[in-house]
Amino acid sequence: MKHVLVTGGAGFIGSHLCDALLARGYAVTAVDNYVTGRRENVAAALKSPHFDLVEADICSPLPQLKLVDRFGLHGVLHFACPASPVDFDRIPFVILTVDSIGTKLTVDLALEHKARYVVASTSEIYGDPLVHPQTEDYWGNVNTIGPRACYDETKRFAEAYVSTAARLAGLNGGMVRIFNTYGPRMRPDDGRIVPELCMQALARKPLTIHGTGQQTRSFCYVSDLVDGILRYFESSHQEPMNIGNPDERSVLEFAQVVMELTSPEGGGKIEHLPGRQDDPKRRCPEITRAKTKLGWSPRVDLRTGLKSTIDYFRS
Repeated sequence: MKHVLVTGGAGFIGSHLCDALLARGYAVTAVDNYVTGRRENVAAALKSPHFDLVEADICSPLPQLKLVDRFGLHGVLHFACPASPVDFDRIPFVILTVDSIGTKLTVDLALEHKARYVVASTSEIYGDPLVHPQTEDYWGNVNTIGPRACYDETKRFAEAYVSTAARLAGLNGGMVRIFNTYGPRMRPDDGRIVPELCMQALARKPLTIHGTGQQTRSFCYVSDLVDGILRYFESSHQEPMNIGNPDERSVLEFAQVVMELTSPEGGGKIEHLPGRQDDPKRRCPEITRAKTKLGWSPRVDLRTGLKSTIDYFRS
């Protein structure tokens, strides 16, 4: 069997990656220290004899991995990193470390085993973009000393490290730039727009929006995202690839859909809070590269994906 290591494997996206890899016939080791991940997220995966969950900090040398002894190491998916604005103030040094030291250590591991490597990058590397929609050749508009810099800039460092290793050290690796993603297994207290508004609506509380609500986001359902990531992983591409849904909505439009889907539990009131510093005004992926090189495009519409996500939060 081909064996893949997923860092952050008990997290929101990482756990869905583990499930999809197992379904494709891979053996999978998930590494997580539970800073934001949950063991419950991989409850189904734990039933597989070809899955191993290792509690460890990816910023330190890993213990001996039993599935490496059995199958070797075919691939590394480095997806360990808190990604919520509430985490930027709460644990910024964890974020800085996991995408710098964690990236170096996982790249070293991939080089040692001649494994395919993919790092989770982000639309945040574009900052508050001056180009719309965002193409992979746009260099971004990032405040290097702002409150989001611990995430934005360290992801940019991770891209620099991976691309340098690919160019000069023979790494078979690249990066996917993930845009706003939602779905089951998100933390209810995540602080990002989807769980925050869904939980508020279910609790019959006003929906709180930072700023005017005219800022836009493009929401991609997690199954679509995972499909795009695995297509990239199973390819030989090394260039950055946007993986996201170009269905751009204002935050106010999104809140309206949430209220409609949570009725009668949801209230109809919106409360505006001060805007967040450096919060992007517009965010939308240009996905021509993914369409042409991976044959990928998102399929789940917002209402369908949100209904599934709201059902998860209800439970």
